[in-house]
Formats: sequence, C-alpha cells, structure tokens
Amino acid sequence: MYQITSFLITLCALFLLVLAAPLPSDVASLNKRVTHYGRGTWFNVGEGACGDWNVNSDSIVAISAQIYGSGGNCGQWVRVTNTANGQEAYGMTRDECESCGSGDLDMSPGLFEQLGNLDTGVLQISWNFMNMDWSP
Repeated sequence: MYQITSFLITLCALFLLVLAAPLPSDVASLNKRVTHYGRGTWFNVGEGACGDWNVNSDSIVAISAQIYGSGGNCGQWVRVTNTANGQEAYGMTRDECESCGSGDLDMSPGLFEQLGNLDTGVLQISWNFMNMDWSP
C-alpha cells in the first residue's frame, strides 16, 4: 500500500511540475502561427512604417494596425493565399495599414499580381507569418 501511495504522490507532483512550466517569454510568437482570413488589397508603396523604402515590384505587405503594434513584425515574411484560386505568394512585412481589418493585408502591386489581377482590386485571402528567420 505504501508503494502505491508513494507512486501516486510522485505522479501528482510531476503533473503539477508540468503545469508550472513557464510559457515562452514572447507569448505573441504563439499568435504568429495563426492563419488569418480577410481581404487582400494593393497600394503604391514608398517609405513604409518600418522605415524602409520599397518599389511597387517588391513583394511587400502592410499589416493591420491591430497586429502591427510597435512594429515587431517588420522584416518578417508572410505567406499569402488567394482562397478563390489557391495561388500562393510570399511578402515581407514593411508597412502598417491603418484602414485594414485585423485579418486584412495591403500588398504591393508586384505581390498582388502573383495572386490575382490588379483590376480585381480586392481578393479573399488567408495568410500567416513565417518564422522570424525564414526567407524564400
């Protein structure tokens, strides 16, 4: 009986130890694995909120102000999918989109054209952040 009690106490202690394990210091990094759904639009690029200059042929995205925050995603790649045709492309986060909803992206013409026609103006998209050190 003593061995069973001892075993159960040890098992409970291990369980509590696992529950007490600290979360990563950057809890926001867990949110970056989320797939977002929204509208994809395009804009003529220039100097972005991240402080870098780009041209329209660059693969650039502007993320919503809600996600942009203090710019922690600047330079991070995003995988964007046109949900209507399955086309996929990658863009680098270089700007903030004040008028975008949280799941929306504003894209450079060069990136938008990899997913659809500029005349369309708006695409239904899904997207997610890639790991910080990832690049195509």
